[in-house]
Amino acid sequence: MPRPGLGAHTVDHSYRKSSAMKILLVGASGTLGRAIAQTLSHHEVLAASRGSAEYPVDITDDASVAALLRKTGKVDAIVSAAGVLHFGPLPQMSPAQFAIGLNDKLLGQVRLALLGQHALNDGGSITLTTGIVADEPIRAGANASAVNRALEGFVQGAAFELQRGVRINAVSPSVLAESWSDYGAFFPGFEPVTAARAALAYQRSVEGVQSGRVYRVW
Repeated sequence: MPRPGLGAHTVDHSYRKSSAMKILLVGASGTLGRAIAQTLSHHEVLAASRGSAEYPVDITDDASVAALLRKTGKVDAIVSAAGVLHFGPLPQMSPAQFAIGLNDKLLGQVRLALLGQHALNDGGSITLTTGIVADEPIRAGANASAVNRALEGFVQGAAFELQRGVRINAVSPSVLAESWSDYGAFFPGFEPVTAARAALAYQRSVEGVQSGRVYRVW
């Protein structure tokens, strides 16, 4: 008999994730990266960052990313919580300053996806990081808005062309509560989110079935 409140619905508990995934996490040393690592700790997480002793990587450099992928070997998921942006007033912004975000957060994460797709096992996934300013621009945030919106366009377009069942998504968090003291002045009236809450969206991307999605955590 169904339990009270469940009506005629039943739940098949025979499905279980049979084994842990091997996940490459880039940007693992940051506030968000540490929270993602904790949330995905039931898997094998390879923690990569610019300053890592075991898995060092500079996402602005093809050779550095390629060397990282040779060291990790085949993985089941690639998660990026990395990328530098430039915040500053547009009237004083130089092309070189604007290029900071283009070369680092945008092309760096695209580089991880382009090279990383070949290091993924069949049915693997890629998860990139954008941000709330893709949809909600802020003062001094033109570079951030452009970069995050471009990353979301890349994810949505790439989802149609990836092969072997490989998926790609992005997570767009609001400003983190842990970083509010540093960045809160840029986000008047915005509601911060904890890194732990944002990390759940990365788990959803890695362990779920969707592709081409932007998970907004606001």
